[in-house]
Amino acid sequence: MSTTQTSSPQPSPGPQPPADPLLHIRGLHAGYTAPARAGLGRRRVDAVAGVDLTVRAGQTVCIVGESGCGKSTLARSVVGLLEPFAGSVSFAGLDLATAGRRQRRRVAYDLQMVFQDPYTSLNPRMRVADIVAEGWHIHKDVVPAESRAAEVERLLTQVGLDASYAARRLHELSGGQCQRVSIARALALRPKLIVCDEAVSALDVSVRAQILNLLADLQRELGVAYLFISHDLDVVRHIADEVAVMYLGTIVERGTAAQVFESPRHPYTRALLSAAPSVHDRPGTPTDVPLTGEVPSPAAPPSGCRFRTRCPLAADVCAEEPPELRVRDGAAHPAACHFAGVAP
Repeated sequence: MSTTQTSSPQPSPGPQPPADPLLHIRGLHAGYTAPARAGLGRRRVDAVAGVDLTVRAGQTVCIVGESGCGKSTLARSVVGLLEPFAGSVSFAGLDLATAGRRQRRRVAYDLQMVFQDPYTSLNPRMRVADIVAEGWHIHKDVVPAESRAAEVERLLTQVGLDASYAARRLHELSGGQCQRVSIARALALRPKLIVCDEAVSALDVSVRAQILNLLADLQRELGVAYLFISHDLDVVRHIADEVAVMYLGTIVERGTAAQVFESPRHPYTRALLSAAPSVHDRPGTPTDVPLTGEVPSPAAPPSGCRFRTRCPLAADVCAEEPPELRVRDGAAHPAACHFAGVAP
C-alpha cells in the first residue's frame, strides 16, 4: 500500500444529509466472463460479489482495498460502463438497470466519472475547449451554443487553469493539468455525484495534494458528492466522510473515517492500516497485524469467509459460514468477521 502526505483540509460537516440516499447499491454482482474449466463455453467471474452501499448528497464515500479487490469494477458498474450480473444500482430513486433510454440520458447529467489516467481517458487530438464541451453536443440543453466558449473558460478557471488553456492539446499539459481538464469535463454537465476512480494515484505527491484540495473546494462550493476509489490510506483519511473496506469483491468493514481508522474491527482493515507507515504512526492506529499470502482469484474464491486464507484469526467456522456485514458486540460500525474486534 502506498501512502501520501497531503495538506488537504478535513471535510466540512455542512448541513445534515437528506434521509434518502443519492446513490443506493444493493446486492451488486459484476465482473467478467472467462473460459470454462473444461474449455467449453464461458463462466461468470464475480469481481464484485454482493455489495451494498449508499452515498448521500454532498458526501464523500471512499472505497479502499488492495489492487484486484473489485474497486474499479464497482465504479464502472455505477456509471453504466459495465452491466451488472445481478443486484441494483439506484440513482436519485431511479433503478438504472430497468430505466429506459430517456431516463438514463437524464441521469447522465447528474452522474459523471473522473478516471485514473487522463492521458488515456481524454482524446489527445482534441483541444481542451472541445474536451470540456464534448458533453454539450449530446446534451444540447445544458449550455446554449452561443454561451459555450464563455462557459468553458469559466470551468477552466474553476478548476485552477487559465482561460488560455482552452486552445491547448494534452501534450502541452502536465499530468496535474490534464486531470484538472478531466474534472472540468465532469463538471460541465453539473453533476450531483462524481465517481473518482484512483483520480490522484497517477500524479506526483505535491500535485495530489493540489487536486485533493480542489475536489474539497468544489464540494463545498457546489455540494457535489464523491464516490472515491483509492488504495492510498492517507488520501482516504483526509477526504472521506465514510469508508468502505473492500476485499475480493465484498465489503468487509464500513463506517465513518474516524471509526475505521481509529477503531478498526476487521483483521484485514487492521492489516491495511499497519502496512501504511504514515497512517500507522498516528495515535490510535492498531499495532502490526500479520498479513501473508496472495489475494485469491475471484474466479475461485475461498469457501466461507473470503479472507480466511490470509487471516491470523481463521477458525473452522470461517471456512463453513460466510460472515455477515453487521454490528457485533455493541460496536459503533459493522464488520464482516466472526471475530470482529479481536486482536490477533
